[in-house]
Amino acid sequence: MDFRNVYAQGFARVAACTVPVTLADPVANAARILDEVRRCHDMGVAVALFPELSLSGYAIDDLLLQDVLLDAVDTAVVTLAEATTKLLPLVVVGAPLRHGNRLYNCAVVIHRGEVLGVAPKSYLPNYREFYEKRHFAAGAGHQGEFIVRPGWPGADVDGEIPFGPDLLFAADDVAGLTVHAEVCEDMWVPVPPSHEAALAGASILLNLSASPITVGRAEDRHLLARSASARCNAAYAYAAASAGESTTDLSWDGMTMVYEMGALLGQSERFPDGPRATVVDVDLDALRQERLRQGSFDDNAEAYSADDAGFRVVPFRLRPPSGDLGLQRGVDRFPFVPDDEERLALDCYEAYNIQVSGLEQRMRAIGGGDPERIPTIVIGVSGGLDSTHALIVAAKACDRLGLPRTHVLGFTMPGFATSAGTKSNAIHLMESLGITWEELDIRPAATQMLTDLGHPFGRGEEVYDVTFENVQAGLRTDYLFRAANQRGGIVLGTGDLSELALGWCTYGVGDQMSHYGVNTGVPKTLMQHLIRWVVSSGQFEGEVNQTLLEILDQEISPELVPTKEGERIQSTEDSVGPYNLQDFTLFHVLRRGYRPSKIAFLAEHAWADASRGAWPAGFPEGSRPEYDLATVKRWMTVFHRRFFQNQFKRSAIPNGPKVVAGGSLSPRGDWRMPSDAAATAWLKELEETVPGS
Repeated sequence: MDFRNVYAQGFARVAACTVPVTLADPVANAARILDEVRRCHDMGVAVALFPELSLSGYAIDDLLLQDVLLDAVDTAVVTLAEATTKLLPLVVVGAPLRHGNRLYNCAVVIHRGEVLGVAPKSYLPNYREFYEKRHFAAGAGHQGEFIVRPGWPGADVDGEIPFGPDLLFAADDVAGLTVHAEVCEDMWVPVPPSHEAALAGASILLNLSASPITVGRAEDRHLLARSASARCNAAYAYAAASAGESTTDLSWDGMTMVYEMGALLGQSERFPDGPRATVVDVDLDALRQERLRQGSFDDNAEAYSADDAGFRVVPFRLRPPSGDLGLQRGVDRFPFVPDDEERLALDCYEAYNIQVSGLEQRMRAIGGGDPERIPTIVIGVSGGLDSTHALIVAAKACDRLGLPRTHVLGFTMPGFATSAGTKSNAIHLMESLGITWEELDIRPAATQMLTDLGHPFGRGEEVYDVTFENVQAGLRTDYLFRAANQRGGIVLGTGDLSELALGWCTYGVGDQMSHYGVNTGVPKTLMQHLIRWVVSSGQFEGEVNQTLLEILDQEISPELVPTKEGERIQSTEDSVGPYNLQDFTLFHVLRRGYRPSKIAFLAEHAWADASRGAWPAGFPEGSRPEYDLATVKRWMTVFHRRFFQNQFKRSAIPNGPKVVAGGSLSPRGDWRMPSDAAATAWLKELEETVPGS
């Protein structure tokens, strides 16, 4: 496998281009377009899109019906086709073309010296500033036709080239690269041709546009392109006319953009001086996976096909370049955490309130509608991130239910390795929140159990194995359940989504079990941002916020194994890997279904250089790590082993709300797998395809 090649990793490079136009001069326009195509070739672009009527100019009015112009357009098409014989991109340009007794506003599709097909504009605007029906015929209804151009390269023996809105252009050597072109107004109608094409298999949807600019129209274009890409599980590329068009009554902004499944991959500056291009790598694997998972997409295609004449597929061979071409798209280091500050705040608001409202409903349901029977909330508070967040969710749920916070019963349960700092933080947090709390030292009971088991620690030996750890974890949970029995309460679980993925929890009578798992839908990398948001949004007052900020600065540790003075405390991430990387892998396994090699490829681009790319707002600058490919591979191996080995823990998790769109691991929701499945195939693919040891 060509590991660092984007095409080998399931991407296709797409460029939405705009160039200055010379009105009614196809020769000059073809030369400018060709210059841009050559630049795209040098960048390894597979598909290069240009604006509507880019060979002639859009705003030329009745010159569109002049034979001199139309002859020159035909000649320019041939010139452009012949000049691209040795160039990589599938080139899509706009041109006015005669067909039968009418003129059509067309997208001309060219590749390696041949005209592959011509897609006419299906729907013509004839309102406000548009008067296209004065010149053009509508392309809707012209499925299955051919345009006759005997002199054009690519024409068959009868001089025919496929013509109609029903054309799909499919690369036979790049899996999933299937292109459809529509023209400007086609995306503004209720049922755009591109949507039909997506149902027929198109993954890259192109819009050649002129679209003069008025105040607010750019936002409308974004809305339509984003919506089209999201609803069609596709990429949607848009290119608008630029400088050189007539400004007698209108103006032009040269807008280009590409969306993928609702996400903006890139856009160019508007009102440019000279040519501009949005060049991005579209993730064909992601499009395929989303359609695979979203069964309603194919159901819609089947229902629609009853009245659909079908699409014609025009094959072409791209012959993509090999080697490292870089990656022309951003890769989120934290796919569960937005980089944009406003979006992050919104996500945290929603996540926190999902958890709080979920817990409220569970408490009301247990109480049977009687406020007097609403159970107390029993929770173990360690002073770590997860229990801290579960506690502030519980406190807020009580506030909303009109219950005193004393309805929450917190236990701090020091064990053999509990540090003074975490215990102090736990106590300060419980006191400042005003909950009921107690300290319950588990060390005597743990020592007795280890002694009864004949464990070496019971004889005074420093043996800190899994039994030593799990005796502590199990006793804590056992005490919480018995306290809940005694006090008429429910045990609130604190374990998070990342711990469930890695099996970093003690099964059964341990932190894997509770009456309600409020954190099971929250990944570890989001947890710190949720707590920061709780502070910044003023959910609590007084000393609560200061304690929350102190907790954020602590090492993530189970605090089960004692350390000697001067030694580093037990670190969770030393055992299961950095949560930064493991959450990255989890997202792409759970949400995308990617191969390990592709996840490693993306992880290298996301994490190899801390100075490159965006970081979420509030992420400490002094704590921004880098991971090379060998490190990525090492921890991905750990992830896949642990993920498969610990499914039995996830198969028995308690109820808890799904929180992030990236998915959950509930066997009643997003993730179902047998507990006896093996990671063999995944580990083999990782070992054989990813360089490094």
